[in-house]
Amino acid sequence: MEITVIYFIIGCFISLLLGVFITRTILKKAILRKSQHILKEAETEAEVIKKEKILQAKEKFLQLKSEHEKYVSDKNNVLANKEQQIKQKEQALQQNEKDFKQKQNEVDLIKENLNKQLEIVKRKQEEVDKLHKNQLEQLETISSMSAAEAKEQLMESLKSEAQTEAHNYLKEYMEEAKISANMEAKKLVIHSLQRTATEVVAENSVSVFPIDNDELKGRIIGREGRNIRSLEAATGVEFVVDDTPEAIIISGFDPVRREIARLSLHKLISDGRIHPARIEEVVSKVKKQVDQEILEVGKRTSIDMGIHGIHHELIRLIGKMKYRSSYGQNLLQHSKEVANLAATMAAELGLNPKIAKRAGLLHDIGKVPDNEPELPHAILGMNLAEKYKENPEISNAIGSHHEEIEMKSLISPIIQVCDSISGARPGARREVVEAYIKRLKDLEELALTYPGVVKTYAVQAGRELRVIVGSDKLTDAESEQISVDLSKKIQDEMTYPGQIKVTVIRETRSVAYAK
Repeated sequence: MEITVIYFIIGCFISLLLGVFITRTILKKAILRKSQHILKEAETEAEVIKKEKILQAKEKFLQLKSEHEKYVSDKNNVLANKEQQIKQKEQALQQNEKDFKQKQNEVDLIKENLNKQLEIVKRKQEEVDKLHKNQLEQLETISSMSAAEAKEQLMESLKSEAQTEAHNYLKEYMEEAKISANMEAKKLVIHSLQRTATEVVAENSVSVFPIDNDELKGRIIGREGRNIRSLEAATGVEFVVDDTPEAIIISGFDPVRREIARLSLHKLISDGRIHPARIEEVVSKVKKQVDQEILEVGKRTSIDMGIHGIHHELIRLIGKMKYRSSYGQNLLQHSKEVANLAATMAAELGLNPKIAKRAGLLHDIGKVPDNEPELPHAILGMNLAEKYKENPEISNAIGSHHEEIEMKSLISPIIQVCDSISGARPGARREVVEAYIKRLKDLEELALTYPGVVKTYAVQAGRELRVIVGSDKLTDAESEQISVDLSKKIQDEMTYPGQIKVTVIRETRSVAYAK
């Protein structure tokens, strides 16, 4: 029984081994078939990829070949065009060469004809010279004078006659110019003197605004300069923010605008809020404030001067005088001074002092108009006075205080004299020293550029230029011409107040010693 069991177990083990062996054999064959199948699929796929790559390579080759053929074709076309152009130029050059040879032949023929004509002219000239010589010999025989002597005598006679006529014409022209140009010269001088003040423009067009520290400059400028641009656009003046310590320069020709800009900047810095919207708001408020202050100044001035019944528009213009200066002299103070002087002088002469005071206060009202018409300030002031129904005597005094129009009452010369007294008194007006010295120096150097000038002197504060010329270098007529030319050159090239008198001095001295 036990042996049977043992045999059974051995049989089972052998059967198991055979099953395992058969299974492994079957699996190996299956794996082999699977690998062969995968290998065939890979070969097939590789063949397909190979064919695709070959086709792509052929297509790329054909494309490159086509592009190359096109490039070669274009180059051949360009070369053919160049060759055609070269042939055309060769043909043109050949044609030009033919034309040049033809023209050369024509020129040779013309030159030959000219030579023949010149020979004929030369023979004719010789005949004319011979006839002229014979005529001169006959004239010399008749007049007992040589040709050179006769020519010299004729030239001396013509020269003397021409000099005399030219000098007489020059004197007549100068006399006529002096008579006819007197009024025009006054108009030009008054217009240029009263409407401009070139030498003191820097003093009268700049205000300095002090600040506590330089850090405020950055806030005033703002991001990318937007604050300062808004300030300049709103006020109409220029703000100069530079390296000047603790100061900002406000530059502008309108003094009212400068005052508005100064007050606006002061309010903005005090408030601390500086941005474009706030700037426009503050400037608008300050403009109204300044307009109100101008009106109040005009009213207070008229009340202090004891002048009543003035039109409110004229009162506003009187207030604007506070912000205007002429050669450093405040216009409102100048007008009040003229009014007081005129009233005193009129009372001394037995005239109406109230009318004189009123005319004195309003005489420069034409310097502060809202617009800037091309009129002298005296005429403009007269027009304003007539517009607002002022007394005709006052209107005439305003318009004639610079002799723009004829004086028709005794008040007019009083206003003119008082205006001169107020402006000419010591310390009333000023001029920048450097500009004044430079103007005098330029004036003297300008005169030294003329030949024959020995010395030059600018006297009477630059109102007269004395030029000394050498008596052995220039004649009296030439000296007179220098004064005319120099006056015109000064008028064209220089800027100056009033007028400049040019005096040319030619002095002859004879010195002898008794021993």
